[in-house]
Amino acid sequence: MPKTIEKLLLLLVDFITINVAFAGLLQLRSSFNLFVAEDFHSQVQIFLLVYLFWLLLFFFFGLYQSWYTKSRFDELISVFKTVLFGIFLIFVLTFEPERDLSNPPGMGRYMILSYAVLMLVSVGGGRLVLHTIQRKLLEAGVGQRNTMIIGYNPKAQKLADKIRQFPALGYRLIGFLDIKNERSAEKYKGLPVWAGLAKLKTLVRRHKVEEVILSLGHLPHKRVMHIIGLCEELLVQIKIEPDLYDIVMGQARTQQIYGFPLIEINPQLMPMWEKRMKRMLDVGFSALFLILTFPLFILIALVIKVDSRGPVFFKQKRVGRKGIIFTIYKFRTMVHDAEKMTGPVWAGKKDPRITRAGRILRKLRLDEFPQFINVLYGDMSLVGPRPERPFFVDRLKREYPYYLRRLKVKPGITGWAQVKGKYDTTIEDVKQKLEYDLYYIENMSLRMDFRILLYTIVVMLRFKGQ
Repeated sequence: MPKTIEKLLLLLVDFITINVAFAGLLQLRSSFNLFVAEDFHSQVQIFLLVYLFWLLLFFFFGLYQSWYTKSRFDELISVFKTVLFGIFLIFVLTFEPERDLSNPPGMGRYMILSYAVLMLVSVGGGRLVLHTIQRKLLEAGVGQRNTMIIGYNPKAQKLADKIRQFPALGYRLIGFLDIKNERSAEKYKGLPVWAGLAKLKTLVRRHKVEEVILSLGHLPHKRVMHIIGLCEELLVQIKIEPDLYDIVMGQARTQQIYGFPLIEINPQLMPMWEKRMKRMLDVGFSALFLILTFPLFILIALVIKVDSRGPVFFKQKRVGRKGIIFTIYKFRTMVHDAEKMTGPVWAGKKDPRITRAGRILRKLRLDEFPQFINVLYGDMSLVGPRPERPFFVDRLKREYPYYLRRLKVKPGITGWAQVKGKYDTTIEDVKQKLEYDLYYIENMSLRMDFRILLYTIVVMLRFKGQ
């Protein structure tokens, strides 16, 4: 089923089951003569607050990601962990030191443990029923995702047979793409076989392909990376058969259902709750920073206007997550229309276009401060690969097929490449920074972000900007 309908149904099921569990708790409390609000208006408010509490927790723990092809057992384990964490929070929030430390646990505390059981049975059972129905629909062909196998060989044919054997996997095969044969070909059990990698983009768009599975046999490493790069540019999910795992070691995660092994390329390595927390920190810190530094913004603006002709802010198009173009904001540090004669070029260490005020701003990295506005908008994050201009992205993706992997995450004001590498002045500098960026993407975590932010402060205090 469409993702929107899937999530709406999941939200509805959770709303019902969470309230059923809380109603059960109130019934238990009432039977033991413990306090229960009797006013209808008060009860509605309490029910809504409790639901909001669990809704936020479920979002943070990634329980509203697409369930597509996931194990129902794994789903129940995720619910179990989230509910236990929520019950622990309730224990902490309702803890009263004077009463709870001086007396043995009262009936109210045991009620919280009973609530945990009610939540697990109610929410877990509701999701189990919903996903069982979803699986039955997938088996009937409803909600399957259009899938193409790239490669045409005996192993690819066996792979197609396995996929057809297990329709609950959710793959609707639309055909093969034969990359070794440039002439059109045959059919395999009714599935078309298209020839030539040049047709990939057209076929993906025409057939609305959402998944591609690579069954390439033995190909040179560079050729495989080129094909993966083309698929990433089309923003489709990429999976491979296990024998290609050594080629992309460290960039894949195994996915097995019904003993059916596929390896997912470029999985989301940061847990959903960390992603949510990262965004909350981005918004909270950026808003606070912009408020506190507003007087400094005014001072910098005055210095720029006095020092040289032109606007205070420098605006430029950059490539963000998923290749979306956005406008980045910086304090202007160069003469007005600096690239009018040269075209797009990287700034040099002693670039004559940099103004006197601009040189100071770059040394202290104060020119980057307006980018906190981009963070608030959601175009950027505090930490991530630096956003590049479309001109350079087009050039770099031709030289480094895996360069587009940087576009899997939001760009950042600072990043691992900025604290470890130097400014981009040559294509070799970009190549080195790409290695740092890919390392960051493979090891993304809140802990890594805090580490980078601390390094950034140290770098700023060294006054080594240029």
